Amino acid sequence: MKLSLSTLLNPHSKFASQKAFRLFFSSTSTQILSSPKLPQTLYRRISPVGDPNISIVPVLDQWVREGKEVQREELQWIIKELKFYRRYKHALEVSQWMTDKRYIPLMTGDIADRLNLISRVHGLEQAEKYFENIPQILKGYEVYWALLNCFAHGKAVEKSETFMQKLRDMGYARTPWSYNIMMTLYYKMESWEKLDSLVHEMEEKGIYFDYYTYGIRLSAYAAASDIEGMDNIVTKMESDHRVTLDYYTYGVAADGYLKVGLLDKALTMLSKLEGQMISTKKRNVAFDCLLRLYARTGKKDELHRIWNLYKKEKIFNNGYMAMMSSLLKFNAIEDAEKIFEEWESRGLTYDFRIPNYLIDVYCRNGLLGKAESLLEKG
Repeated sequence: MKLSLSTLLNPHSKFASQKAFRLFFSSTSTQILSSPKLPQTLYRRISPVGDPNISIVPVLDQWVREGKEVQREELQWIIKELKFYRRYKHALEVSQWMTDKRYIPLMTGDIADRLNLISRVHGLEQAEKYFENIPQILKGYEVYWALLNCFAHGKAVEKSETFMQKLRDMGYARTPWSYNIMMTLYYKMESWEKLDSLVHEMEEKGIYFDYYTYGIRLSAYAAASDIEGMDNIVTKMESDHRVTLDYYTYGVAADGYLKVGLLDKALTMLSKLEGQMISTKKRNVAFDCLLRLYARTGKKDELHRIWNLYKKEKIFNNGYMAMMSSLLKFNAIEDAEKIFEEWESRGLTYDFRIPNYLIDVYCRNGLLGKAESLLEKG
């Protein structure tokens, strides 16, 4: 496919602290699903269909026509994976196919997931209609938390606050989950006083802080460049036996320290982030995060060191984009070209964003011949 230079944008991704908790934001289901012990062939068929405008239902139907079985556990796992990569429309299609074509009855957690997905894909109004039609017997606390999450994600502050009070009255606000949702909303709205008020309420009621509570608080301190607050939260998290720290936590802290120019503290956090890689399931995402953060430290040698470690894993398109965008922060065109050649040699699914990084830098540096050549090649 040929594209004109004027239509090409360089999608520089930046690690933002608010993204650190997207696993929580995408669903309030408390089901923890490990990767099923079933073959992942169905997911491998679905995975390449990245365009949300292309339905994956034909892929699912073809799977069944071939006589292959599919179980609830596998479909739940696929939905979880698609949500992680923000493929909400496809996740909703799997959820609906699960009941419409396979007649698998939904459990409370499945309903909570679908409620969140409807809100993401079709909007808050449709999510509310779906909630109203859920039989009361299936409206467990997970479903109520999911609707609160829908309100909060839609930044419907008044509805969120009213519904939160309803959860208090129903006795569904005795754990961190509903508070985390409201804290996330106040974080996004930069309503620091309301966020602090929720924290104090949790303390007064003896509601423990979980990973997300700490994480949202850390993100708020980072957004406000409150170094003392960040230091305190990291220390508390590291000493709280109920909380398992991961690369997201240290990534948020590193991002916050870099914002205010505290390079030494940021490097300490990056070192701790790297130490989490062995136990991290989503190592590709962690490596992408590490590359982009090291690029902001100005340490090009560290980029290459991390990349050499990364190459021991199976690198996908996002990894090549992370490395190329990081190198180009140093205007290291030749290095980025080598990474591009590595990507080409891998024969991965074509993603026009990868050559776009080079096309963009070629244009900015007056190398129009190279830009045109790469366009022709595409």
